[in-house]
Amino acid sequence: ERIAAAIARPAATLLISAHGEEAHARVQTGAAPPLLYDYFGFPPAAYRVQYSPPGHPELAHLVLRALESEGVRASGDDERGFDHGMFVPLKIMYPAGDIPVVQLSLLASLSAQEHVRLGEALRSVPFDRLLVVGSGFSSHNIGAYRALPPAEARARNGKFQRWLHDTVSDDAIGEDRRRHALVQWEDAPEARFCHAREEHLLPLHVCYG
Repeated sequence: ERIAAAIARPAATLLISAHGEEAHARVQTGAAPPLLYDYFGFPPAAYRVQYSPPGHPELAHLVLRALESEGVRASGDDERGFDHGMFVPLKIMYPAGDIPVVQLSLLASLSAQEHVRLGEALRSVPFDRLLVVGSGFSSHNIGAYRALPPAEARARNGKFQRWLHDTVSDDAIGEDRRRHALVQWEDAPEARFCHAREEHLLPLHVCYG
């Protein structure tokens, strides 16, 4: 809510979710994608969530053309629905659900460098007031947290959180160093403790690009 209040209202949102991986970039092209309740083991109320922003086929095709023009292999998907990486944050930010959304997949390679490059290719999308959202998590290894005493888990997580905060927000770091640090994120303190698998971190790399 605070973020939505602090920025200009977008004309549309391009959202990179941690919950879709494809061999090459897949762009959601449907006009009215359904919701995907792509989780299990939650209370019944979690499966009654309703949030139905429209898709934006025109924006989707602009994204496709921009990616292809930058040498990034991409294709459209008119059947893909909205996963919870979309409706969890955007239902809070824009509860009316009246801002069109297009989802973009991650790459199955899970290469940090390829995801930064994907973000760089998106710079050429010719669309005014486009909000680009990376929907993931700065730490996502629930099993490891539960296996440790809470104080130890918090301490180990904190090391990675401090590295990530400094890497993305320190103005004294030049962009070459920042990019290198993000691409080599596995060298960060407790990186693999926080991300045994990196799909929840990589939306950040797309947004950085």
